[in-house]
Amino acid sequence: MKKREFLKDVDTKAFKVMLGFEQYLSESSLNRIHAELIKIRVSQINGCTYCMDKHIQDALAYGEDARRIFVLSHWRDTPFFSEEEQAILALTEQITRISVHGVTDEVYNRALLLLGQQYLTEVIMGIVAMNAWNRIGITTGREPQ
Repeated sequence: MKKREFLKDVDTKAFKVMLGFEQYLSESSLNRIHAELIKIRVSQINGCTYCMDKHIQDALAYGEDARRIFVLSHWRDTPFFSEEEQAILALTEQITRISVHGVTDEVYNRALLLLGQQYLTEVIMGIVAMNAWNRIGITTGREPQ
């Protein structure tokens, strides 16, 4: 692939819009481990190797257990994730694959029950932001360093 320009190198205003997502999320109550699980799972689904690499490193730096990262794509088949994390991951998958079946009432209502409206809103924003970053990263050909 021919080198493609990254967003911040072409249009700083556009990049600042994306950083606005990050500012909101950093000021929210979204737990850092939850945020990194979202970022890794979204990136796995979308196939963004750059973002997977970056956020796996970040998760490990925040103290995440490597074993949980290794099995994240099969989170339903392990005892390693809390009920809240399972709700977050189910919502992450449905929002990321929204064109398949949308977001079901079952998944949304379970997340609402376990997380509360404010935290659910922050989770949704984290998922939306990561999907946007993946699309930018994949389109511009970002690769792990």
